[in-house]
Amino acid sequence: MTVDQPLPALDPSHRAIDAFPVLNALADAILVVRRGGAIAFANMAAEQFFDTSLAQMRRHTLAHHVPADSPVLALVEQAFATEKAVREFGLTLETPRIGRHFVTVQAAPIAEDPDAVVLSIQAQGIARKIDRQLTHRGAARSVTAMAAMLAHEVKNPLSGIRGAAQLLEGGLSSEDRSLTKLICDETDRIVELIDRMEVFADRPPKPREPVNIHQVLDHVKAIAKAGFAQGLRVREEYDPSLPPVLGDRDRLIQVFLNLVKNAAEAAPKDGGELVLTTAFRPGVRLAMPGSERRLQLPLVVSVQDNGEGIPEDIRAHLFDPFVTTKAKGTGLGLALVAKIVDDHGGVIEFASERGRTVFTVMLPMFRPEGGHK
Repeated sequence: MTVDQPLPALDPSHRAIDAFPVLNALADAILVVRRGGAIAFANMAAEQFFDTSLAQMRRHTLAHHVPADSPVLALVEQAFATEKAVREFGLTLETPRIGRHFVTVQAAPIAEDPDAVVLSIQAQGIARKIDRQLTHRGAARSVTAMAAMLAHEVKNPLSGIRGAAQLLEGGLSSEDRSLTKLICDETDRIVELIDRMEVFADRPPKPREPVNIHQVLDHVKAIAKAGFAQGLRVREEYDPSLPPVLGDRDRLIQVFLNLVKNAAEAAPKDGGELVLTTAFRPGVRLAMPGSERRLQLPLVVSVQDNGEGIPEDIRAHLFDPFVTTKAKGTGLGLALVAKIVDDHGGVIEFASERGRTVFTVMLPMFRPEGGHK
């Protein structure tokens, strides 16, 4: 709806106004939206995002600046109705004026003013990270076909090569036998690599059941403290009311054992610390690219270390097969983690800087009626 005069703004004497100079310093687009869609405030980043001034934005409702069927409008209404913060990852926001943006949007009520909601539009950061992780799902899936092909087409010829080398060994000098031994050793090494890749191969799924994620993490922690995490401090920040996830307990153990092992190896030997965190975030939803489907992923599990961080040059490909920072690593661990999380209908993403790296797994909750979204 267009009006001739500016729509009512927040009362300048209101305590919420004190925060506006701070909001202007933020890189994310921030708007204050009143009931009915009137825009009371927009920071400088919002003016740049929508390519218009605050004065012009106040002459129109929010519906004028976003598509009529945009989930942004529904989020604002949901925040008013529930009086709780709601968020959606991976939304596509597109208009002729601003072009196409892939964003994360959050709407949160203002406690001091029940008729106003703060709308945050984040065009960078976690939205793009999750977009990359959705791409990594395809990379992990491609390894499935590769593993099946290698197992069938390569292992059998390798067995023949090794057998032939062993037959030749009997009639050779001791010097030449070192060459046949080299053939056997290298053949065994290739077979071992293929065996590792076979974990990606699609197998009939095991029956899923409700899994207590804290029991999974306790099991992983016990293994870690008895082995690779000796000498490290492992801190827990759990939400005790977390509902179960519908999944495969053994494969979830595999996910978090891999993440905790990586974190332990990244943490410094002196003062190394791992933090295991669980949380329930009912407002977290993920929009699937190319689909109207929304995944609700309220179960959040994080593994954090205080190491040097992940090198910038490999972050975009971290979940791809054969990408690793370890001298003797195969680069298959995180690719397998991405596949298992995908199999459970979840998403994995990470944030890394010097002294703090966090891998976050978001999973759907178990629903007693037998289904999950």
